[in-house]
Amino acid sequence: MCLHPTPLFRDNWHYKFSGKAIYLISYIHHSTIYLVTIITSLSLLVLHHLISSLFPHIHTYIHVYIQLYKKTAIFLTFHKTFLICVRYWKLKPPFVREMHKNFVWALLILVVNFNGCFSDGVNNTNVSTRPDVVNIASILTFDSIIGKVAKIALEAAVEDVNSDPTILNGTKLNITLHDSKYSGFMSMMAALQVMETDAVALIGPQNSALAHVISELANELQVPVLSYTATDPTLASLQYPFFVRTTHSDLYQMAAIADIVRYYEWRQVIAIYMDDDYGRNGIIALGDQLAARGCKISHKAPIKPQATKTDISDVLVKVALMESRVLVVHTYANWGLDILEVANSLKMLDYGYVWIATNWLSTVIDISSPLNLKTLDTMQGFITLKSYIKDSNLTRKFASEWRNLTTLGLSTYCLYAYDTVWLLAHALDAYFDQGGNISFSKDLRLTGLEGEFLNLDSLSIFNGGKLLLQDILKVKMKGLTGVIEFTSEKAMVFPDYEVINVIGTGVRKIGYWSNFSGLSTFPPENVNMNLANQSSSSKALHTVIWPGQTMQKPRGWVFPENGKQLEIGVPNRVSFTEFVGHSKETDAFDGYCIDVFTSAVNLLPYGVPYKFKSFGDNVKNPSNTELLSLIEAGVYDAAVGDIAITTNRTRLADFSQPFIESGLVVVAPVWRSNSNTWAFLRPFSPSLWFVTGMFFIIVGAVVWTLEHRINDEFRGPPKQQIVTVLWFSFSTLFSSHRENTLSTLGRMILILWLFVVLIINSSYTASLTSILTVQRLYSPIKGIDSLMASNDPIGYQENSFVHNYLITEYGIRGDRFIPLSLPEDFEKALRDGPNNGGVAAVVHERPYMELFLSTRCDFSIVGQEFTRNGWGFAFPRDSPLVADMSTAILKLSENGDLQRIHDKWLLRSACSSEGTKFEVDRLELASFQGLFFICGLACFLAITIYIAQTLRQFYKHYPTLSESTESNNQSRRLNTFISFVDEKEETTKARLKRKYSSSSKIDLSLNTSK
Repeated sequence: MCLHPTPLFRDNWHYKFSGKAIYLISYIHHSTIYLVTIITSLSLLVLHHLISSLFPHIHTYIHVYIQLYKKTAIFLTFHKTFLICVRYWKLKPPFVREMHKNFVWALLILVVNFNGCFSDGVNNTNVSTRPDVVNIASILTFDSIIGKVAKIALEAAVEDVNSDPTILNGTKLNITLHDSKYSGFMSMMAALQVMETDAVALIGPQNSALAHVISELANELQVPVLSYTATDPTLASLQYPFFVRTTHSDLYQMAAIADIVRYYEWRQVIAIYMDDDYGRNGIIALGDQLAARGCKISHKAPIKPQATKTDISDVLVKVALMESRVLVVHTYANWGLDILEVANSLKMLDYGYVWIATNWLSTVIDISSPLNLKTLDTMQGFITLKSYIKDSNLTRKFASEWRNLTTLGLSTYCLYAYDTVWLLAHALDAYFDQGGNISFSKDLRLTGLEGEFLNLDSLSIFNGGKLLLQDILKVKMKGLTGVIEFTSEKAMVFPDYEVINVIGTGVRKIGYWSNFSGLSTFPPENVNMNLANQSSSSKALHTVIWPGQTMQKPRGWVFPENGKQLEIGVPNRVSFTEFVGHSKETDAFDGYCIDVFTSAVNLLPYGVPYKFKSFGDNVKNPSNTELLSLIEAGVYDAAVGDIAITTNRTRLADFSQPFIESGLVVVAPVWRSNSNTWAFLRPFSPSLWFVTGMFFIIVGAVVWTLEHRINDEFRGPPKQQIVTVLWFSFSTLFSSHRENTLSTLGRMILILWLFVVLIINSSYTASLTSILTVQRLYSPIKGIDSLMASNDPIGYQENSFVHNYLITEYGIRGDRFIPLSLPEDFEKALRDGPNNGGVAAVVHERPYMELFLSTRCDFSIVGQEFTRNGWGFAFPRDSPLVADMSTAILKLSENGDLQRIHDKWLLRSACSSEGTKFEVDRLELASFQGLFFICGLACFLAITIYIAQTLRQFYKHYPTLSESTESNNQSRRLNTFISFVDEKEETTKARLKRKYSSSSKIDLSLNTSK
């Protein structure tokens, strides 16, 4: 409905004002209709999105309806707008004319914007309209070794995809190749150009360092980046969600190298690498893998990008002066050959070196084959890795076609590049099947950047980027490289490598490495299928021809060629100089420890330049623990001397094989034990004598009790019975008892007691014989236990670890210890004793004490050695000298040289204690507790049984007494019982028999009278 003002009232002001009100009402009415139309359109669009996501199978019909409604709404909106313009433009009131003018422009702009919103909304729906062409791009370095073959592989893959109608259902791939020209700047410019061409994916870049930068751009524009050459492990982080690696990360390659290093028992390597993100992050991964296997990178030698041969030579000269000879080279294929050429000129490819190259070397060999002889000479003996590709019909067919495409060799990078295109094609096919469309939208943050040199407004966000990324990661297919599938961490499955040895004019496969099984001589699929049955040999490698054309495994290290000698710290002792002695005049060292060290060094298969450095003030013995701390601080390269290997010291340094056994012992004054009048009592302790005597009496009493009623030999007057008990029991000691036992219980007790007597007699005889025939020593200190139980002072060598050890481990108070320096101090303190300012005993290591006691017979080692360790030579942690010196010490021990050195310095015979033993403790009661317990238990059971039998017989003979309960009858019953027990059993039986006979006669007479 439309209201019009009447012309009749136009000149009248009142009516003019009324006409304005009518126009205003009409204006509001039409505006409301238009707004309702627009709001309804937006509501239907939102409803369409919801239904499409929940019910994909019906979204097509809804989409057609929305399109029709949208076009109708747009037409109505423009139509109404035009009517407003025509109908109200000529209105006389200027304010109304201006109001309608502004409203029309606003409505036009609103309609146009809504039209764009509707268009974008349709493009973002799941309605699949497969385009005729899909644009993808790739950034390569055309002149690089990998770039040459990758370009061919990518073009071949695109051609094969486009010729296969089953993969994209008629949609063609259009790939645009960009040349980075070895320039990071050009790569970034190429990436920006790719993003301007509406490319849905980017294959590349070839360089890991550039992949970091381009991945940031891909994150913003939501364009997936697929790289088959960027192997930097850090690219797999959550920072780059749109980066997809279609090959294996260097993390696995470094794990394989670490396993090789560990397999050959090398401890340190030198890393030579390109100093960019690719090189640094790869070497960091190598360091982590080596550390997990107990190895480490001893030196890192970075080479700057675009380095000249002079720059490389400067780096390798420093490497040649290092100790390690195991070199790991991690660089690019183009620069790796320059490193080898410079190393060859520096004579670093000769015998003794170990060169391990990452897969860049196998790539060069595959692509550039056949190589010229000069280049091959620089690779001899190298170990390198190559991605393992299982042989299949697909790879053989592609290799045949490859020879028709180029004269360059086929590398694994070619296969990965080819598979990357097919991977993307499968993902796009799944993307279109899910209703994905190729559409882009502007980034509002870039739109506002005006006046800049770069045309950033041309960069668009790929609306389907996230969905395409998900489809890429879900692809599972069989490609040239094998199974293509991604883990939850976006890593390719089955990271397997071949371990290759460069020999002659070719290469030799010496093994395989798999993340599942480690090193093996079997292909990964065989090991993975039969893991439970694989033997230890499956973890080995075949024989390697090392640099210098040798099959002998290199040692992996040498002494640095910078003229520096090993500075070896030697304790400057003031006592026991037989172990380590120092001459002030010649500044030379000698002694047992020095001779062992020099003899071991002479057995090493290489020369060791060294010089001894004195440690100590020559006033008191230095602390060996402080000497070891200087090794850890780098002041000394080793330590030689009387250094005991303890737990705390192993945290400061590594020790060689012990060259002498050691341990803590207790030394105390001793006296010779001579025979005396009462020597025959010494075998048994007083408690044992007492218990033995008591059991003689107890057993005699028990046997007498058991035999008294039935055996005449155990009857008679009381005095005679006492003598009989004592005689019988003690005569069993010599088995000379003449009394016979008649009762069963008595015989059992007697047999058991004779066995006990036999054991006691034998023990006594043996102990007494030892006491009277062997010379013995006596000391109130029996060992560390008796020393701990007392409060007497204890001596120890000054600056020795003994003081802290006894306080920490045994809880002995610190105020009991008295430091002593010289052997003379030891002797004086022991002679003075604890009551005269001396010590009760000295605790020290056995080698010192054996040397001390060799000329002092009044002292001796008491008790057992309560710790066991040894002396060794100390070196810095992870020093390669430790293993070789340990082997040399074992050789000295086997050929007898170690014993001859010992006899030269430590053998003394002035005081001999041969044939002398310490007084053995007396036999204690505890040694015979079991015997006495069994014997006592048997006696108790026998008496119990005997009493039960006797009571039974008593009540049988005196039944009337058993029924009486009066007090006078109880005393009478007790007296009767004692008399019964003392009575002979035959008499009791006769009385009972007479009783039964008289009772029978009475019964018979009574019956007759009746």
